[in-house]
Order: sequence, then structure tokens, then C-alpha cells
Amino acid sequence: MNEVESPVVIYQDTDNAVEVRLDIQSDTVWLSLQQLSELFERDKSVVSRHLRNIFNEGELEKEATVAKNATVRKEGARQVKRTIELYNLDVIISVGYRVNSRRAVLFRQWATRILREHLIKGYTLNCQRFEQNAQELEAALVLIRKAAQSPALDAGSGRGLVDIVARYAQTFLLLQRYDEGLLTDPKVCPGGCMPTMREAQAALADLKAELMARGEATELFARDQGKGLASLFGNLEQSVFGEPAYPSVESKAAHLLYFVVKNHPFLDGNKRSAAFLFVDFLCRNARFFNTVGEPVINDVGLAALTLLVAESDPANKETMIRLIMNMLVTEATHLF
Repeated sequence: MNEVESPVVIYQDTDNAVEVRLDIQSDTVWLSLQQLSELFERDKSVVSRHLRNIFNEGELEKEATVAKNATVRKEGARQVKRTIELYNLDVIISVGYRVNSRRAVLFRQWATRILREHLIKGYTLNCQRFEQNAQELEAALVLIRKAAQSPALDAGSGRGLVDIVARYAQTFLLLQRYDEGLLTDPKVCPGGCMPTMREAQAALADLKAELMARGEATELFARDQGKGLASLFGNLEQSVFGEPAYPSVESKAAHLLYFVVKNHPFLDGNKRSAAFLFVDFLCRNARFFNTVGEPVINDVGLAALTLLVAESDPANKETMIRLIMNMLVTEATHLF
């Protein structure tokens, strides 16, 4: 088993004090045999007997509840490294109910409170640290983008390198915020006109003909299953209490990509059709190019984003939508 490297806190009751190792990632605490003996005021042989019974009777699985930790102890003039077994909170409570349930209840209440405090404080500190680092990185990106406009840099490798660094760093920030659940709704452009079904079908037909000519699609490509696409378009155009359900260009674009990928309205080629309709929508609403005439997303980025949507958990839909919207707004406002 892996060694346990965890912060140590002190459990103190009216009679004794015990050092307790916290494991925030596994949401548990660990005690050694000696510490169990001290906690419940029982001889180690008594505690060992209870441990054997707990595992022999199948009350708990040893592999899931016991870890090993390397310790260095001084024995005479020597420092000796020994490996001791540590037992998690499930084991601690099980032993406690066999020898002294009141102590077990008190310890469980204390451990739960300590774990909760560490989880909340740790998460808060991590969020603050991330946002501070993000702000510093974003400030650096502003300087990088200014440098990219300098007359001292020609249109060759120097300016291209600066552009790559800025784009990569901003993408990292967005994906990190996505992973941490820190994405918020960005500032958006209201409106956004969906193409008619006739226009969308005509555009898909042109794409299909081009792909078939290159041997990259069959007759099944973008063939509608019933009225799946019409239903999807209807959803994007719907209103709630007189207000558009998807009131911005970014919101419509993000949901269009997401719905086509996830709802599979076509017999074949749903991801490619979704990416195409996404770009087509942005072009129709003059949002595919940023203020300096560059595409807001390149072919590789579009493919990666489409695959990310396809692989995402439906439970994370709103976070996925925020990621797409943030990417569009970030590109449009020249942060990439």
C-alpha cells in the first residue's frame, strides 16, 4: 500500500489527547494501533483482537480501510525506519462500538467536524490562490498582446510566437476554471438569428456533397432522423414569459453545438454537422471573426471542443455551455 502523507491534528477529550492524521482527499482520518489503544483506553492486545474479528467477520474489508505508513524512530543510537499500519475512520468507529461506544460517537463527531472544516477552508484557499494566479497571468497576457502589436515585431516568427503564447495561456485559464467549476456567465452580445430550416438543410447538403466527393461521407451523412433538427431549432427559438430562452449569440451558438452533438438528430455525422452548424451560425451573425479579422476558433480547436462536448457528462451541461460561451467571448474580445 502507499504511504500516508497527511496533516496531523490533535483530538483532545477530558482524559487524553491523540494525534490524528487527516486524509482530505479520501474524507477520512487515520490512527495507528497505539493511538487506537490510547483513544479507547484499552490494551493493544485487546484492540488487535477486535481488529482481527472485524476483518474476519467481513464487517469491513482490510484492503479498503488499512494503509501503511513509514516512520523513522530512534532506537538507542540508531534511527530505524519501520512501517506501521494505519486504520481509517470506519475501522476506528467499529472498534469503538466494540469497546466503548460513547467514545466512538464523540470521536466520530469530532472527526466529521474537523474534516468538514479542512475541506471548506482548503477549497476556499485553493480558489483564492487560483484566482490570484489567474489575475497575474491575465495581466501578463495584456502585456503580451500589446507586445504583439509593436512595430518592432514583423508579421513573421516573433509576432506569431507571441500570439501562440497568448492563445495557449488563455485556453489554459479557461480549461482550469472549467475543471475547478469556477466558470461564470460571460458578458455576451444579445440577439442572434438562427437560420431557417431550408437554409440549414441547404448548407448541410453542400457540405455533404463536398465530403462525399472526397470520399469522407456517405448518403447517411446529415440525414435527419424524423424532425430532430427542426425540433432542435424550435427549442433554440423558444421564449419564456415573453423573453428569449437563449437571449445571446453566444448562448445560441453554445446550445446549438451542444444539442446537435448530444441529441443525435442525424443518422450519421452528428459531430461534424454540429461543428459545421456552429460555424455557420457564427458566420451568419458576423461573429466568426474577431476585431482583427481572425477566426474565433481554428479547425483544431473546433474539433477538440466538439469532442469535449461529446465526451462530457450530461450532468455537467451548464458548465460545458459556460465553457463554450467563455471561449467565444474571450476570442471576440481579443483575449486569445
